[in-house]
Amino acid sequence: MKTLTIASVIFLPLTFLAGIYGMNFDHMPELHSDAGYFVLLGAMAVIATGLLWAFRRVRWL
Repeated sequence: MKTLTIASVIFLPLTFLAGIYGMNFDHMPELHSDAGYFVLLGAMAVIATGLLWAFRRVRWL
């Protein structure tokens, strides 16, 4: 049960960000930037890595 909880906690913010950026908004500043896609991917990588680090630090993984 703990493994499923950890997996859902890691993927929840990533799914939220993908859901927001998957909508047809035209007034988001990152959409008109050349590096906006890579900034979002970088932010998602930082969030996932940070959560994995936090779970390893408290010895849940």
